[in-house]
Amino acid sequence: MSTLTLDLPDGGYPIHIGTGLLPSGDLLRAPVAGDRVAIITNEIVAPLYLAHLTLALAPYDPAVVILPDGETQKALSTIDHITGALLAARCDRATTLFALGGGVVGDITGFAAAVYQRGVPFVQVPTTLLSQVDSSVGGKTGVNHALGKNMIGCFYQPKAVIIDTATLATLPDRELSAGLAEVIKYGAIGNRAFLEWLERNMEALLRRDPDALAYAIEVSCRDKARVVMADEREAGVRALLNFGHTFGHAIEGGMGYGCWLHGEAVAAGMVMAAQLSQRLGWLAAADAERLRVLIARAGLPTRAPALAPQRYRELMAVDKKAAHGRIRFVLLRALGEAFLTDDVPEDALMAILDPGG
Repeated sequence: MSTLTLDLPDGGYPIHIGTGLLPSGDLLRAPVAGDRVAIITNEIVAPLYLAHLTLALAPYDPAVVILPDGETQKALSTIDHITGALLAARCDRATTLFALGGGVVGDITGFAAAVYQRGVPFVQVPTTLLSQVDSSVGGKTGVNHALGKNMIGCFYQPKAVIIDTATLATLPDRELSAGLAEVIKYGAIGNRAFLEWLERNMEALLRRDPDALAYAIEVSCRDKARVVMADEREAGVRALLNFGHTFGHAIEGGMGYGCWLHGEAVAAGMVMAAQLSQRLGWLAAADAERLRVLIARAGLPTRAPALAPQRYRELMAVDKKAAHGRIRFVLLRALGEAFLTDDVPEDALMAILDPGG
């Protein structure tokens, strides 16, 4: 097991990464603050790993909430369901919540923890690659709205992140590829050496080589932690972690939440952002193509769906990075060098949104 520490002004927390951590009672019980625990999971993960976590937390007789699977669960109605279940189980404000699942479970559990009785502690136990390398770290919680993804939520940090890489053995291939999109993102925005490592080791990751996966997860978490420690509430540099997301969130919203996986939408969004960077003269054509090829090798889409350009614009206008009516984009000057700008001419943007127009 390796352990990273995310230090913040109001207190930090450990990120434990290893194989076979779920049955580790001492490790899982360490962040429990009171004498009650509750586990939030979904119908896909529960048959696979709920028994392990329940046994590890057995001294606390955990309450359990099992949700349906899918992005559509990221809704205020789910928060109402979770908090109602906690109240019915007589969970008090000393209860520690455990998020056992992927990014959806982690996001809604964190939001529920933030608002239940004005805030209870929670622990992230991510079981997908995407949640292990991205959404479980950094304290972003929330739900979707019909007008935009993740538009209702708050920053609320977990007490610990416990990543058991053994859970990736049961992850469907499509979900594994979706997680690799976020892994590639870290290389693209600020770690060229890691991007080059990914180019050499993509096949090993796809065949789930445990050493390759462990290394990719640790580097991704370290890079994410470093950015979060510098900018916890996304006032500056943390916005760079949204590379590909302005386009990606528009794809998810335009196609209907759950039609495209988050990582798939981000992958296509990164290609669009690289193409826009190239069109504006910042990124070399060879580098834009190099990124596209790596994304394709990960089994991810490199072409966005053919939504109407105006629909893309409507969806992007409500992106959280937008300010003063202007859309801000994370673009590239080079592979490993990202920057934030709102200085994007409309004709250049439309050329990306409507390449055949």
